[in-house]
Amino acid sequence: MNPTLTLATAQRVLTQLRHDPRTIALMVLVPSVLMTMLRYVFDSAAVFSRIAPALLGFFPFLLMFLVTSITTLRERSSGTLERLLTTPMAKLDLLVGYALAFSLVAGLQVALAVAVSIWLGLDLTGAVWALVLVALLNALLGIALGLFASAFARTEFQVVQFMPIVVLPQLLVCGLFQPRAGMAEVLRWFSNAMPLSYAVESLQRVATSSTLNETYLRGALVLAGSTVAALGFAAATLPRRTA
Repeated sequence: MNPTLTLATAQRVLTQLRHDPRTIALMVLVPSVLMTMLRYVFDSAAVFSRIAPALLGFFPFLLMFLVTSITTLRERSSGTLERLLTTPMAKLDLLVGYALAFSLVAGLQVALAVAVSIWLGLDLTGAVWALVLVALLNALLGIALGLFASAFARTEFQVVQFMPIVVLPQLLVCGLFQPRAGMAEVLRWFSNAMPLSYAVESLQRVATSSTLNETYLRGALVLAGSTVAALGFAAATLPRRTA
């Protein structure tokens, strides 16, 4: 991997995003708007404090998956990626550059969403930085999976079709709606293999305890490892030629 090429790619993507204010607004503002809606759907600070931490991890994961996969697909469809890959740039240089650029936006997104949630009455027993860290790792996982999914899609509609495969099953079995211990055995096995399950465990730990135990650390490590693995799979499967 060449750091110079990676940083150049990140700078190019950030320059493109700067000229697309609607996409920036989608990525940065939407999680905060959704958290505000959630606060007044229940109209209870206690219920909001119980549910909000897990959703502060899920919303960035979902949005970064969608935006990253669609943006990368557009670049591939326009031939930009194909032209770049004819240069000495490696696939990993390209994908890590994309990941770095979107990570900066994800950082703003998560910081704003957490700040708004606290302002709305989110009561955390644990440290705010611990919540921000896991939420950011979730966003990074969404970016990496979005890059991976874009390698298999030919149209933006096909990217959306990956949501029921990649995103929604994880949402259902992550423990947000039903404790994982109360699920059918087959679903518990599936849940144990999904990184979002460990993210929810970590976020719930921050919400209810001031100490960070092995549950929190395991969740953070699983998210980081899953992100690295997804980037590796994306580099291995990204086609050099546009079909």
